[in-house]
Amino acid sequence: MTRDDHGSGYDVAVVGAGIVGLAHAWMAARRGYRVALFERSSWAHGASIRNFGMVWPVGQPAGHPIETALRSRDLWLELSKACGLWINRCGSIHLAHRLDELAVLEEFCEFAASTAYSARMLSRDEVLEQSAAANPNGLLGGMWSDTELCVNPRQAVSTIPKWLSESLDVALHFDTLIVSAGEGRLAASDGRMWQADRIVICSGSDFQTLFPTVFADSGLQRCKLQMMKTVPQPDGFRIGPHLASGLTLRHNASFRQCASLAALRDRIAEETPELDQFGIHVIASQNGDGEVILGDSHEYDDNVTPFDSSEIESLMLRELRRVLVLPDWSLTERWHGIYARHPDRLIFEAEPLPGVHIAVGPGGAGMTMSFGLADNRWSEWHGQ
Repeated sequence: MTRDDHGSGYDVAVVGAGIVGLAHAWMAARRGYRVALFERSSWAHGASIRNFGMVWPVGQPAGHPIETALRSRDLWLELSKACGLWINRCGSIHLAHRLDELAVLEEFCEFAASTAYSARMLSRDEVLEQSAAANPNGLLGGMWSDTELCVNPRQAVSTIPKWLSESLDVALHFDTLIVSAGEGRLAASDGRMWQADRIVICSGSDFQTLFPTVFADSGLQRCKLQMMKTVPQPDGFRIGPHLASGLTLRHNASFRQCASLAALRDRIAEETPELDQFGIHVIASQNGDGEVILGDSHEYDDNVTPFDSSEIESLMLRELRRVLVLPDWSLTERWHGIYARHPDRLIFEAEPLPGVHIAVGPGGAGMTMSFGLADNRWSEWHGQ
């Protein structure tokens, strides 16, 4: 058994270097544990790099979820200072181009006034002052929230492991496929073995290969979403905040308490059933290079295939052009992400063996929730 440079092994071994795994490795290391991070590839290239880079507290339900999201936000800002990650405190605007969208946003703002949300209504002119990308045609107003951040997920997933290694002495074992975990040991496909007091599995739905029975009983769903990226916008054009259309209101859990949401859902189902068929709602974010990330769609379980749909792309672009104006809509990349989600939980957790903890499936909220969820979990463990 290899003992590596820590001699007696590790306090904590984290399997999976996506955002959930990085969060657990960081939260353990910052509490003084000797940590190892394992990743089957040379770098993580799953759902954690195939997203908008949105840290999106406003989309989380009231109570514990929004509080956890705001804790994540604080940790992102701390991390940005520590390792030089690009981060934009851009906030967000939900655009209203229909009366029923405006009604939901106004109702939500009334509710938000007594909660942890930071949201207020903007007039049409105020929206246009904050974002040159909001389509003025038919614009009625919008909802501003100042809590949202933009990060570059590709930069984050590649930079954070190096920083963990250099600053917190986290041992990195990339290109290492873990094939068994339990009884304080991990084994790789090449025969190497390590010891660890606590093993945290953060490998998304891939944990099925380690614990197939747990996966089969987990209730996790697979969700596929399609996205696109434009060329860098000319002349330094910035969209300003993250932008979301009224379609997003039927997708984010935070708006489900709004009684006015039912009328919006009914109108969309009647006018544009194709959007419900593919789970389309449209949002936009812009990275530090000026590229605008556009999307997205939602297909589940048996409808998830390796093949991207030109119909879905066309529908997304149709809806995006209704609510946004960009100087250049030329696309440079198209891709899809597949993530695991649980219908009832913020994240799926299980302990199939003593000392082995599975933490996977934060749904589409991995960038928003992972740091806060991991911080909560390690606060509980550290206090034991």
